[in-house]
Amino acid sequence: MNLAKHQTFFDPAKNLNDPIHIIGCGAIGSILAEGLTRLGITGLHLYDFDIVEEHNLTNQLFTHPDLYKLKVTALAEHLQAINPEAKPKLYEDGWKPGVLLKGFVFLCVDSIELRKTIVTENIINAAVKAFFDFRMRLTDAQHFACVNNPAATKVLLKSMDFTDEEAKKETPVSACNTTLSVSPTVRTIVSLGIANFINALLEKELKKCILIDAFSFSLDAF
Repeated sequence: MNLAKHQTFFDPAKNLNDPIHIIGCGAIGSILAEGLTRLGITGLHLYDFDIVEEHNLTNQLFTHPDLYKLKVTALAEHLQAINPEAKPKLYEDGWKPGVLLKGFVFLCVDSIELRKTIVTENIINAAVKAFFDFRMRLTDAQHFACVNNPAATKVLLKSMDFTDEEAKKETPVSACNTTLSVSPTVRTIVSLGIANFINALLEKELKKCILIDAFSFSLDAF
């Protein structure tokens, strides 16, 4: 893959020495995997047990020929179409407790309870360097990041101090009880999260929290 457009700014061969785990390959995870692949990152670890359904086509990377395939399988095909050198490792059962992680962990699952479990199990795992967490509603979204040391990771866990049921009550739904989501919100928060990750690799400031509303054009980062 020709990386001439950005290689002098970011070169994965020089700036990245650790694996990347994307846990959840839906809206956030699929767009994230695309963005990282276009940067020349080839060895992504992809976790998801779900299949592609018609309603996924509005805000995820998938296309009509992907319907009813496993998301990790369809996503891998898209990544290899972008870069034939891409060699994603697929976990078709998703992440399971006890699965060891290493490097950078991107949390893109719907369940806050599962996120807490992943972080808690790895809080003393020295092989995990950092966590990058994404949360999204309809027009607003949040990105949290921290290096994996007990103090910083406990702050991340504190931001998860609510239940799946409480999160569901705060999530906009249609009259048919379908969770509402639009592509601009997904792509905005993912782009900022990738930028935050690249800054960290380039030894620039890591933002611990990024808050956006894609339709009121608001952004706060600290």
